[in-house]
Amino acid sequence: MKKLFGTFGVRRLANEVLTPEFASKLAAAYGSTVEGKIAVGGDTRTSTVMIKNAVISGLLSSGCDVVDLGILPTPAVQYAVRKYYDGGVIVTASHNPPQYNGIKFVDSDGIGIPDDLEEEIERIFFSEDFRRASWDKIGNLTSNTSIIREYQDGVIARVDAEAIRRRKFRVVVDCGCGAASYTMPYILRRLGCQVITLNSQPDGFFPGRDPEPVPENLSELMETVRSTGADLGIAHDGDADRTICIDERGEFVLGDKTFALVEKRMLQEKGGGIIVTTVATSSAIYDIASENNGEVITTAVGDLLVARKLKETDGLFGGEENGGLIFPDFVYGRDAALTAATILEIMAHEDRPLSELVSELPAYYSSKRKIECPDEIKGDVMDLVSKMLADEEGVRDIDTTDGVKIFSEAGWVIIRPSGTEPIFRCFAESETQEQADEMARWGISLVERAMEKLK
Repeated sequence: MKKLFGTFGVRRLANEVLTPEFASKLAAAYGSTVEGKIAVGGDTRTSTVMIKNAVISGLLSSGCDVVDLGILPTPAVQYAVRKYYDGGVIVTASHNPPQYNGIKFVDSDGIGIPDDLEEEIERIFFSEDFRRASWDKIGNLTSNTSIIREYQDGVIARVDAEAIRRRKFRVVVDCGCGAASYTMPYILRRLGCQVITLNSQPDGFFPGRDPEPVPENLSELMETVRSTGADLGIAHDGDADRTICIDERGEFVLGDKTFALVEKRMLQEKGGGIIVTTVATSSAIYDIASENNGEVITTAVGDLLVARKLKETDGLFGGEENGGLIFPDFVYGRDAALTAATILEIMAHEDRPLSELVSELPAYYSSKRKIECPDEIKGDVMDLVSKMLADEEGVRDIDTTDGVKIFSEAGWVIIRPSGTEPIFRCFAESETQEQADEMARWGISLVERAMEKLK
């Protein structure tokens, strides 16, 4: 069992566990497993420059040449690695609070590295069996400051920019003081939008709101959309790989609705294709696929798993229910900018507001809850929950691809330990909000009862 890596990368409290020494050793372990030129970039957190420089030192010491991309969105780093480099390191804690930071490693396709390589990195890290270059073989450091503009160009080239420009959309964008501040307002203006910005100054303290784009953090964005008569509101997380939309009425649009809307358009344009998503995604994704000659393949939770499966199957499109959509012809990872641009393209082509487009999608209701749980007992809790289900009434079927997904006549609920935080997450979906809420409460109660038994 891995000791450091979670769902994607290593996340810890900055300068407490994730110190420069820790970061340098981890990067040297990664550098000991690869060769060539490695790109490094990061988000706007206060600790990112410190951690990024430590990562660069560790890579150089292992003999890798390093290209510093600066502060930029995670998908921009993945784009750069796929096109130019042999691997990459991204310093980010994504949606986590500001006191956290993290390190993500990607392969030459820009996809998160596989489990066996993570295990090898951990072995090298703990045994200190590093490949240390001699003084005359230490790697070289260069920089590439043009990749942000190239990434923006790539996003704009993949949508019908002229159709969007003709509509002159009014868009409110909330970058959460994260990495999207360097890209999203500029992309929107280049697409002819009238742009109103919130929290679009880079600031690692995240003074405007918490980095996670969930309803309780987006009240200002929703109100601004209403008060300005905007056509669309857009919110991003800290490293700009997720997009959450607010419709023209100021209403929060669930990430799986955005997923279904884009899935529908892409399947119709291509005449079908493979859609890859996780076991935690809405049944609407399956409904849209069956109506449009699509095939759905599921993975455990984690965008790197979805990305890897997209590459293996030559998939058309993929993503998660949290607003993280993957366009594999561009970036093998969640891409906030291309998601937002694609939503605008759909609105322009359909000449209808987002609320109307979403209303035509298959209707399901969801409920999401979480409960704190120490990392060290997550495995025992999961084992107990699985055993407890044998005595629970109404369980129709169980899927253990990731955590446990429980099917009943009312719908489904998935219970799984977070790979990035000391919590359990519980997602439920049903045909009514009341049933979804009830199933989510039941799922959390199972975790609570399991933790009580372990006391």
